[in-house]
Amino acid sequence: MAIKPTETEPAALLKCLQQRRPAMVETLRQMVELESPSDDKPAVDRLGEFLAEQFATAGGQPKFHRQSERGNHLQVDFPGVNSQRPVMLLGHFDTVWALGTLSKMPWRVAQGRAWGPGSYDMKSGITLMLHALTALRELRGRLARPVTVLLNTDEEVGSHTSRPTIEKLARESAAVLIMEPSAGLKGAVKTARKGVGEYCLKVTGVPAHAGISPQEGASAIRELAHQIVNISEFTDLKRGISVNAGVIEGGTRSNVVAAEASALIDVRIARVRDAAYIDKKLHAVRPVNRKCRLQLTGAINRLPMERTEGVAALYGKACEAAARIHWKLEEASTGGASDGNFTAALGVPTLDGLGGVGEGAHAFNESVIIEELPRRAALIAMLIEAA
Repeated sequence: MAIKPTETEPAALLKCLQQRRPAMVETLRQMVELESPSDDKPAVDRLGEFLAEQFATAGGQPKFHRQSERGNHLQVDFPGVNSQRPVMLLGHFDTVWALGTLSKMPWRVAQGRAWGPGSYDMKSGITLMLHALTALRELRGRLARPVTVLLNTDEEVGSHTSRPTIEKLARESAAVLIMEPSAGLKGAVKTARKGVGEYCLKVTGVPAHAGISPQEGASAIRELAHQIVNISEFTDLKRGISVNAGVIEGGTRSNVVAAEASALIDVRIARVRDAAYIDKKLHAVRPVNRKCRLQLTGAINRLPMERTEGVAALYGKACEAAARIHWKLEEASTGGASDGNFTAALGVPTLDGLGGVGEGAHAFNESVIIEELPRRAALIAMLIEAA
């Protein structure tokens, strides 16, 4: 659907955001320097209070979804002129970086980039949504439609406390725009993501003295080794399925036949229908040594974000909006998951990867290209009105 003539003129919008580029860099600096590791509630909540003030200044009505262990999730509601269903802007402000990382990875601006922990994943995305909303209000006075912002604090650790709120707000929305980083330095948005499962396979064996009576034991480690080889064969790359035992534990001493061993297993799937398939295969494994017992726990916790008709239509609107500021917007798929997996699984049109352009998520070279910030924010602003 074409962008209506009554909507913000793209050139004026882009010019407004280009003028706001220094302010965007300053917002990002303030956010990066407020470190917010997922497991440090006081630190995360400090950033949450800062963000609530920023979004309130932009005309939003902030409220917190209080948590006892994780940081408080922030919801900001923006009223609109019309009564359309709101567009949801979804992101997170927790990071994988421990408190004190700034001493090794200080904020800096160099080589046309902003560097620092969380700059790319995904404090740049929050910066963009804040300034996109501010620019729309500057040009219009009021937003053309309602907008719901949700910023959670546990995305990097599974979104366990925020998922109910994410899904509730998504069901009430016309579309969901995910502010996760873009794909690659070309700034592609993400129209497909793999689903993720987390499992633990625990083996219980029979302990024995490894020198005196090894025949009386049943090694949990040996059994687990058999099982790891077995479940690794479930990987089917053509089908988009991968199974990886990434963490292994077991045994107590070298002279003891191990009584216990376990493996943490990561599962990725590209299609929703493969969730039940791979779960059934994992639960069907049986011990090679009958003296050993197997216990499997876990599940597929994020279904894939498939490129459905709703996703494709929203991407089409994004391409049309980008073309109005002379930009060819590309799309990509990725093996990683985000909170967009939750919203897409509900059938709500979802577009991911609208955040900053850069590289180095979870890495020491984490950085964002500053020049890309204005047109990225302009795209978000136009999508708010077009979705």
